[in-house]
Parts: sequence; C-alpha cells; structure tokens
Amino acid sequence: MPDWKRAARAGLCSGALLLGQALTPYFADGQTGKPAADPLPGKSIYESRCVACHGSEGKGNGPASALLNPRPRDFTTGKFKFRSTESGSIPTDEDLLTTVRNGLHATAMPDWKPFIGDDSLKAVVEYVKSFSVRFSREMPKPINVGAAVPSSPLSIAAGKKAYETLQCGSCHGVDGTGKDAMTTDFQDDWGNDLKPTNLTESWTFRGGSTPRDIYLRFSTGIDGSPMPSFAGSATDHEMWDLANYVSSIARKPVWTMNEKEVIEFYSGLESGAKLNPVVRGKYLVATIGCAFCHSPVSEDGSMTEELKFAGGQRWDLYPFDNVVSYNLTSDKETGLGNWTDEQIKTFLTKGIRRNGKRMIPYPMPWPAFASMKPDDLNAIVAYLRTIPPVYNKIPDPQSPNIFSYLWGKFQALILKKDIPLHVFPGNAGTLKEKAISANESSVGQSTGEGRQ
Repeated sequence: MPDWKRAARAGLCSGALLLGQALTPYFADGQTGKPAADPLPGKSIYESRCVACHGSEGKGNGPASALLNPRPRDFTTGKFKFRSTESGSIPTDEDLLTTVRNGLHATAMPDWKPFIGDDSLKAVVEYVKSFSVRFSREMPKPINVGAAVPSSPLSIAAGKKAYETLQCGSCHGVDGTGKDAMTTDFQDDWGNDLKPTNLTESWTFRGGSTPRDIYLRFSTGIDGSPMPSFAGSATDHEMWDLANYVSSIARKPVWTMNEKEVIEFYSGLESGAKLNPVVRGKYLVATIGCAFCHSPVSEDGSMTEELKFAGGQRWDLYPFDNVVSYNLTSDKETGLGNWTDEQIKTFLTKGIRRNGKRMIPYPMPWPAFASMKPDDLNAIVAYLRTIPPVYNKIPDPQSPNIFSYLWGKFQALILKKDIPLHVFPGNAGTLKEKAISANESSVGQSTGEGRQ
C-alpha cells in the first residue's frame, strides 16, 4: 500500500479513536450516561508502550526483542527475576511496580515513573499479570528479610569467605570481573544467551545496588536464570556479609576517573580483548546491530530468529538499487565460508563486493566502519567464522538504468531529498529446503507492504 494511503488510513483511525474516546463518558452504557468500566485499563498503555519488546501476547517476542540482550521477559510463564519472594514464587505487585517504575539498569527496560502516573502503572501491572494463569491460582511467598548487618572490615572479610565457600567465583570470577571463571556463557530457561554480571560494576545491577538489594538476590535467586537462591545454603548473616563484600569490590566508574585512570582502564580492556578476539567480535557485532539488517523480518518487523545472520532482508532503494542483505553465516556456498579475511574486511570498510563493485554507502554504512582498529576488524571476522552455517542463497542486487541513477543522485545531492528506503518482510533468499527461486520469493514479497 502506498505511504499516503497508510497515512490517510492511520489519520482516519486516529480521528475515529479520539471521537470515540470523547463520546464514551456520555454514551458508555447506552442509558445512564455513566462511563463503562474498562476491565483491563492497562491494556491500552501496554499496547502503546510495551508491545515492541514484550509482544502483543506478552511472550517477550515483540519486533525489537531479538536484538535486545538480555531478552524481554516472557510474562506468560509467571517467572520474574527481581522479586522479594521465594525462589519459584510469583512476585508481589510491589515487586512488579518497582521494576516498571525504576526500570532495569543496563537493559532496554526504561524507568516509566517520569512518564506514566502511578495509577496507570498499577493498571499496567494488573494487565501484565493477566498474561499468566499463575497470578489467579497462586499467592506470592515473601521472604523474611533478616536484620541488616552493617558493613565493616569484619563483615566484608566474612563475606569474601562466603563468596569462596558458595563458589561464586565459578561464574563471576575470583575477583567479581569474570577472571578465571569456569564459564562465562550461560543460557536462560528460554535458551537465550546470558553473561554473568560483572560484580565490580554495581551501576549495572538490575535489581539495585544497595546491600539490601544484593541480599535479596542471594535470598530469592533470579528465576529463569542459572543464579540460584542461597537460602538453605547460607545463613541469613552470611548472605548479609556476602552482600557487603560484593558492595565493597565495586570499581570506580569511568565518569569519575581522571585522564590517567581512563587511559589505564581502556588499555586494560584492549589487552583483554586481544586475548579472546571471538568474544570481542561477538560484542562488536551485537553492538553495531549487524543482525538487524542481516536477518529476514516478519510482517510485524520481528526477526526470523532461525535465520539470524543468514541475510535475506530485501530493500528497495530505487532509483539506486534493489538489494538483499548478505548471508553472514559460515556457509561455504551461500555465506562467508569461502570468503578470505581480507575480502570480509574490505567489504566492511570499503563497501567493495567480491566482484570488485562498490556499494553505495547506504543502507550498509561502510564509511562508518572505515576507521575501525585492525584488532577490532580481526575480532569481527573471528566471530563471524563461528556463526553456524545456514544455506540461504542471496540474489544479486538489481541496479536501475543510468538515467534513473543520475536523476536519483541529482535529487539527493542537489535537491537534498532523502534517499527512499522500503524494507520488505520475508526471506528474499533461497533456502535449501525450498524449491522456489530467489526471484519468485522476491516477487511474492514485493506485493506486501514495505516499512520505512
């Protein structure tokens, strides 16, 4: 559907919605004129604010979900990480409100308190609870919070001993940074990758960084993750000592460092990255957002996760190109498996394809990567080599005639018009299991609506 038709339809719908909202207080029940009670008053707020990440059905599979780390919560299971209740128990309403009000640090979950009133936040919480039958069948089981143990050298020393006894270092490292940990890669109950928290970066603690917040994590565990509850494995006093110890190892944030400290800090990070280029490359690829373009998307814009990094996302850049994103997996026939390291780096920093032709600097922003450090480029290549192969044959780009190209260039450079970009849903590549050709697939998808 053309953009103007979509805009007109959206305008009509918005007008009808506003009119309906204006008349509802007067004609809600058809007789008395009293407003009809909304059985789920938080639904409209959820649909306007939360669906992009958590999905319309609360399954944590919204359009943006596949690009977020950690992944959004699946509300249908009734499992929540940050609670004041026993391990395995549903949270209290106040637990949920705390998360929605304050957000979760170091994640995409924002604090909604500045934007949404408290009554509306409570309505959202009630709606979120409606996604899981557990809230209608179970009652929360709050833990008994013991008397706090003030932080002191004696308590911190006892907490360090508890850290060793409970083997916290097997996941978080001997010093809380992950150093000498047995493993640093985990998965949650839904198969999503998890990385243990760096305990020296307290500002990233999603459940809060006060000793009490940390104590709660030890007491309740983090449901859905490998982090257990220590209730029964440690005494209440030991968990308070442990919380005081974790608080004591927090490092200085970068924004409070002087010049010398900043240089030393980032030099240490750079040295660590050289020791494990694959980990560094994985971080860079996730940060740059390569999967956002190099994966097919569905009608609602969510990623087709089984084809993550397999390319196949089609863009109409008329009058410049009609292109399909490349397959970045290690498949030797359709991916990067037979590309040399130099070919990958040249493609990434100069936009030159294997056939020698150069891409326009859009939507693949190769000029932005041209100044990347050699070590970072090598790390990206090292990580891409580890992506399991997926056969997905990508069609060659289709360029317009020279007159259309020159006219488009004139509009962009002289008339200062934006370059058009339409993204089409579905996979425009050819999978091994499918008999249809890439052209047939592309034609079939071109009848759908693009998204800008």
